[in-house]
Amino acid sequence: MTTPPPLAITGVTGTVGSQVAGILAEAGFPLRLLARTPANAPELPGAVVLPCDYGDRALCERSLEGAETLFMVSGRENEDRLGEHKAFIDAAQAAGVRQIVYTSFMGAAPDAVFTLARDHFHTEEHIKAAGIDYTFLRDNIYLDFLEPFGGPEGIIRGPADEGRVSAVAQADVARSAAAILEDPRAHAQTAYTLTGPEALTLTEAATIIAKARNRPFRFQNETVPEAYESRKKWPAPQWQYDAWVSTYTAIAAGQLAGVTDDVERLTGRRALSLAELLAG
Repeated sequence: MTTPPPLAITGVTGTVGSQVAGILAEAGFPLRLLARTPANAPELPGAVVLPCDYGDRALCERSLEGAETLFMVSGRENEDRLGEHKAFIDAAQAAGVRQIVYTSFMGAAPDAVFTLARDHFHTEEHIKAAGIDYTFLRDNIYLDFLEPFGGPEGIIRGPADEGRVSAVAQADVARSAAAILEDPRAHAQTAYTLTGPEALTLTEAATIIAKARNRPFRFQNETVPEAYESRKKWPAPQWQYDAWVSTYTAIAAGQLAGVTDDVERLTGRRALSLAELLAG
């Protein structure tokens, strides 16, 4: 049996992972595509599709055997995502993976205001402890999500106050990751913070969206108790409510306001602004 390609890509049925795979396949790289549902993986030239579920260590170890570089898109949000991440990293270590390129989060820290950024910090630490070379892409909130945050009524609600966020386009994250994966050794033991070119308040973002879509769109600030109450219309576990609300309190705290040029340094192109993204 022929060994699958040494470059493994996860998240291939999602936006970022599929875009990374597409860029690399177009550049002629043979790929090992890992998916929970292999039938949903994109059909790309030179690609081999294998099953992978982060929580199933034995399955992942088999699918990673012979892989040298692994692009690890953070797993779907759930109460045990950190445990699944650790199991997957352990599988990569056992399979002999040399380097993991991981999609982390801006300001990942054990005490980050955004609760899910804490999971990203502990995932980074587990990769380091495994002795595997790493590259961390610490993405800000996705710029693509700001308009959907407003829902059908066009109102973004949350306790962000006048805090700023330097949200980054998913396409820029994908292009940055692909640039690293073309020569991963040149980026070993490095962390990049991927942001857009500007830090906007949600009031400013809503104004840009309203102009681009030619329809009413606004930001409505909430207190923290109001934010928890308004989200009760969506049944969810407590950790999910905490994550939703802390997205906004992290903005209010200034933890998502920094702007870097890492996207441009990696890709040679300035990161997309919100207006440019909305213009297509």
